[in-house]
Amino acid sequence: MSLYCGIACRRKSFWSYRLLSTYVTKSRYLFELKEDDDACKKAQQTGAFYLFHSLAPLLQKSEHQYQAPQHSLLELERLLAKFGQDTQRIEDSVLIGCSEQHEAWFALDLGLNSSSSINASLQKQEMETELKGSFMELRKALFQLNTKDASLLSTAQALLRWHDGHQFCSRSGQPTKKNMAGSKRVCPSNKIIYYPQIQVNLRELEAAGWFSHDEVATALRRNNPYTQQQNGTFWLPPKLAIAHQLIKEWVEKPNCSTLPA
Repeated sequence: MSLYCGIACRRKSFWSYRLLSTYVTKSRYLFELKEDDDACKKAQQTGAFYLFHSLAPLLQKSEHQYQAPQHSLLELERLLAKFGQDTQRIEDSVLIGCSEQHEAWFALDLGLNSSSSINASLQKQEMETELKGSFMELRKALFQLNTKDASLLSTAQALLRWHDGHQFCSRSGQPTKKNMAGSKRVCPSNKIIYYPQIQVNLRELEAAGWFSHDEVATALRRNNPYTQQQNGTFWLPPKLAIAHQLIKEWVEKPNCSTLPA
């Protein structure tokens, strides 16, 4: 019994350490891409792109759910050339994540005009026909996406929306310039740096807060849809919601916040 427990503990420690190591490696890689324009541009060569049109992601129907197709840089360049667009438009893309194998993931909106690009928006219907998909409102398709796509597309949409609304400096009125990864915008005239909004947008969210792993796990175990906290009511999304499944997956995964003893 003691031997079995020892082996089980070592295995758990090994997998916990491996998950932590993978997370740290990915975080370091993403940080490098956000800070180094040359590294980010190089990552685009082997990366994958998710396409949007006016903040609506490109989706394809697959049985009873939607899938978000990925496109390589070469495929994207051919697509833009076919519609008479300059490949400079690819610089409007934003970094949204990466795989464990360090394949970088980007998002590009073909329906928004950028102050850094002379290209006009592409026609939605023509693009849908060419790409064999539909640009759909994300909220309508959210429940029919897998967890990975739902998370990535939500991140992408928020970042693309932020860039679309912050193309000019609030102080000088001059156009701001996006870095390659889209992690910030800079005003060339006064060097002010703008970062995506980390605070709560009360027009879109009713409330937000930080909760521990134990608090969330306790809330998931309760029969009621919420649990009372000292500072208010902690509401959980309904079980059918993608947000609920994401929270549940986070709680049930091994805790990698600390190194194994």
